[in-house]
Amino acid sequence: MAAPFIEIKNVSKKFKNHNQEFDVLKDINLEIQKGDIFGIIGFSGAGKSTLIRCINRLETVSSGTIHIGNHEIDKLSKKEMNLYRQKIGMIFQHFNLFDSRTVYGNVAFPLEVSGKSKQEIKKRVIEILELVSISDKKDFYPGQLSGGQKQRVGIARALANNPDILLSDEATSALDPVTSLSVLDLLKDINKKLGLTIILITHSLDVIKYTCNNMAVLENGLIAENGSVRKIFANPSSETAKVFIKNNSDLAKFDYLGGGAVI
Repeated sequence: MAAPFIEIKNVSKKFKNHNQEFDVLKDINLEIQKGDIFGIIGFSGAGKSTLIRCINRLETVSSGTIHIGNHEIDKLSKKEMNLYRQKIGMIFQHFNLFDSRTVYGNVAFPLEVSGKSKQEIKKRVIEILELVSISDKKDFYPGQLSGGQKQRVGIARALANNPDILLSDEATSALDPVTSLSVLDLLKDINKKLGLTIILITHSLDVIKYTCNNMAVLENGLIAENGSVRKIFANPSSETAKVFIKNNSDLAKFDYLGGGAVI
């Protein structure tokens, strides 16, 4: 097997509150291959969002290391990390769009920050809006869009700087099931066309089953188990996975094809 593209070694994260330390992540070890769609699932408070924020170094780990490609991101200077962060796209649950900017302006924003010329920005924005099938809305404002359209804008913005990694933090949890499915189909299409490594943080089994090849289960800040989606759903060993599966009444509707799943 090829060397992992993302390697998380012995990562712990502590937070302080009223002079007391709390362990949010405890000795996390994960390997994610380049081009994979990798899911991380767990109950609220398990540490999912903290882990994803450590991967893009919006949070600094208390101990351990995170390698992405040839970069040990914990060792990068602030300037180096700000530059490298352009290669890490982020999709948010509540879109985080600028209400005062059009769709075009929202997608153009990260390109403006990175110092691209107006000509470069125009070319890239038009290209990426076509990829996410929202070219006809380029002059609309977020308030004129549906939830699914807003998330497509968020995805387009995350892709603007040609990232190597796409991080999705509960990106479909604010959407209805049909719209969620269309967004997940878009992410799978982007993964196939661009070869992007995608990490999905979610508390939804359906998202994991439909989209991911491999997964990890977070339980109270610990990796309770990790491996292929097919293997874990066929024989879960962690209490978290067992509870999720037991309470998922639609499990029998899913068939597995090579690790991911389809309805």
